[in-house]
Amino acid sequence: MLDSACLVLNRVYQPVHVTSVRRAFALLYQGAARAIDEQFQLFDFESWSALSAAAHDSIGTVGRRLRVPRVVVLTRYDHLPKNRIRFSRFNIYARDDNTCQYCGRRFSRADLNLDHVVPRSRGGTTSWDNVVCSCVPCNLRKGGRTPEEAHMHLLRAPVRPRWTPTFRHLSRRAFHREWRPYLSLAEAAYWNVELLD
Repeated sequence: MLDSACLVLNRVYQPVHVTSVRRAFALLYQGAARAIDEQFQLFDFESWSALSAAAHDSIGTVGRRLRVPRVVVLTRYDHLPKNRIRFSRFNIYARDDNTCQYCGRRFSRADLNLDHVVPRSRGGTTSWDNVVCSCVPCNLRKGGRTPEEAHMHLLRAPVRPRWTPTFRHLSRRAFHREWRPYLSLAEAAYWNVELLD
């Protein structure tokens, strides 16, 4: 439970990171963050530990059970990190959701490989916009040809993904319902739009 995921928001309630529950408790205890419940109330460590852990994920300590925070807001940090997503096999699999971009079937990572849309033998580059996940049969069928020449179609054009705090967690499906108001654009807009008279 201590290694499960907790969403971290900056001071203006924008998601900036996903951390472990262990780290979230450390931030709460140090006063660097506040926990948020389903009614959007803020709690410091003492008030959070006084909440009932019944009907919620919890951890046991010597003297009591503590409710697990799923969302914390930092008390002093109001920036958005300027992260660039590294071009790596893991991140390509995450971008393509472990799905062959030709046949559309999901595979384990061990059964996927990477395919150059425009083959390297034809001047294709090893970059975000030319590399996709492919299953072995589709990759062999395509060979050293372009998708058009092989009469194959891409599910979607490969692009460099935009950084989000949950990008690394996409493939793990580690979302919790408490995160939804902060990650869904529609719900975030509902909570963050300026109200007028």
